[in-house]
This record gives sequence, C-alpha cells and structure tokens, in this order.
Amino acid sequence: MNEDYRTTESEKLKPPVTSVGVIGWLKGNLFNSWFNSVLTIVTLYFLWITVPSFIRWAFVDSLWISTGAECHQAGGACWSIIPANIRFILFGFFPYESQWRPLLAMILLVGLLYYSQNRNHWKKSLAYAWILGLFIMGLLMKGGLFGLDSVESTQWGGLPLTLLLSVFGLTAAYPLGVVLALGRQSKMPAIKTVCVIYIELIRGVPLITLLFMSSVVFPLFLPEGITVNKILRAQAAIILFTAAYIAEVVRGGLQGMSKGQYEAAESLGLNYHQTMRLVILPQALKIVIPPTVSILISAFKDTSLVVIIALYDILKTTQSVLSDPKWMGFSAEAYIFIALIYFVCCFSMSNYSRRLEKELDRSL
Repeated sequence: MNEDYRTTESEKLKPPVTSVGVIGWLKGNLFNSWFNSVLTIVTLYFLWITVPSFIRWAFVDSLWISTGAECHQAGGACWSIIPANIRFILFGFFPYESQWRPLLAMILLVGLLYYSQNRNHWKKSLAYAWILGLFIMGLLMKGGLFGLDSVESTQWGGLPLTLLLSVFGLTAAYPLGVVLALGRQSKMPAIKTVCVIYIELIRGVPLITLLFMSSVVFPLFLPEGITVNKILRAQAAIILFTAAYIAEVVRGGLQGMSKGQYEAAESLGLNYHQTMRLVILPQALKIVIPPTVSILISAFKDTSLVVIIALYDILKTTQSVLSDPKWMGFSAEAYIFIALIYFVCCFSMSNYSRRLEKELDRSL
C-alpha cells in the first residue's frame, strides 16, 4: 500500500513536458523570449529557402566526371573542374612526369608536422628528423642529384608553394617576433628604439606593399648581375610582416606577468637570460596562445596575396584554370574546393592550439 502511494506521489512530482527533453531545450534556448522566437523563425525560413536549393545544385543536379561542354548544358554544379584540372591546381607548372616529387615532399612535410604535434616527441631526435626531412624535401623539389632532373623554382607552384610560404614563414616569424618583443621591453635605448621603429613601421603598411617592394623595389638596390629568387623575397616579406604582429602579442603577455615573478627569479640568482628562458617566457607565451594562433592563421591565409606578384600558389593556379574557356563560369565550384583546403589547414592549427592550451594548463 505504501509503495503504491509513493509511486503515485513520484508521478505527480515529474517536471512538465515543456521543461525537459527536446521541447524543453527548444523553449529554453530558441523560444525563451519574443525576440529570440522571431529570430529563430526568420532563421528557419532562410534555411528553408536556401538549403534545399543548394543541395539540389551541389549534389542532385551536379556533374562530377564530365567535360566542360557538358557542364555548360547542365543546371547544377560542375565539380568536374576539380578532377579534370587537379594536377595543375595542386602542382602548377612543375613538370608533369615529375609531379610525384612535390606530392612526396608534401606528404613528408605533413607527416613531420603531425608527428611533431605530440610534445612527448620534442627530443633531439626530432630536430635531426626535421633536418633530414628538409634536405629530402629540398632535393625532391629542386632535383639535380641522384638522377633527379633539376627543376627551377619558377616552375614551383600550387599547394607545395602555399605550404612552403606558410609553414616556413610562420616557423621563422615566431622566434623573430619573440626577440622583437623582448627588444621592445629592453632597458637599452638603442635596441628598444630599433624594435619600436621596426614594429610600428611594418604594422603601418599592408602585406601587399611589402610584397610589391620585395618583388619590384628590392631588386633595384642589388648590384648588376645579382638576383634573389622571387620566392625567397616573398618569403622574407611574409616573415617580416608576421613577426611584427607576433611581437605585439608576446609583449602583451610579458606585460601581464607580475613583478613577483621577476623578483622570485632574482632571489634565485638567475640572470636576465635565465629569467626570461626559464621563468617569464614559458608563462607569457602560454597565456598568449589564442591571439598568437589567430595571427598565425591570418598569416597563413594572407599567403594567397602572393598572386599579385605572379607567384603561382594554389589560388593562382585555380584562377588560371578558370581562364580556360572550357571551364569559364564555374568559379564557385573551384573556389569552394580551395576554401575547403584552407579551412582544413586553419582548423588543424586551431584544434592543435586548443589541445596545447589544455596540456599546459596547470590549474586542472
């Protein structure tokens, strides 16, 4: 009798259906006020109009393996532009029969990056692996040894060039930015003045200006008969530009450190270099990981600006494909493909930064 009574009472105490489950979530998050309700209805109406038509265009009426003429007669997306031109989009003017070399170089680079993301692998052997890997990648791209035909850097293009400019540009820009930040915090007037002038001057001009200067103005100051590779000039411009922004982010982290950290290091008898290397920089760089990664992601996307100085990165090779009369009018499909490549790279950087933050968070 008592059990039946308790069962009846528990049934009476159940929360209302509108407060739990899917209905409760909808009411609490999407229809909790008149403004949110209107916003939800407008959003649903917009999705109802756009999503079905996009699915029909992208998948139902689309062509995946066809000629350009067949695509012009179809009403859907022409994804055929990607498989028909994939080798030129990815490798540019690199000799057709040797395109396995940049492909292997990219696989090696991605493999090293993937292996290096684990902090447990940060040992001396990893440094040797990178040195060997860079030599092999350079050999595959340039050739001239071990029976590999020599390929001029003017023929490098597509995705290998994009990865080259971004990976090595960001790798070199980060330590340079840290040095500039320390220089701007220096008590020596000469060093501080030089760093301040450099940072403010570089941050005051767009990257396009630096690229134009590296491509057009810089060669005018070289002695006659001496030239510097255009890729190296663009790489230097990207490094100098990115380092200035990283320097300001790192400086913010240094200013966020309490005076007690410096006093504690001084009480232990540490000099300036030991204090920065062992106490200050590890903490400062940890707290500025999010803004630093944002700058690195922006710099990675900005490498596409090299198209203005006639470097055939993956964006330039795609534009060249779109200039072919057979594939004119299918820019949306081509740019969606390029956007996916950039998204995968940027998302990987962002995902790694979040994982690194969790690993370095000592408060957990």
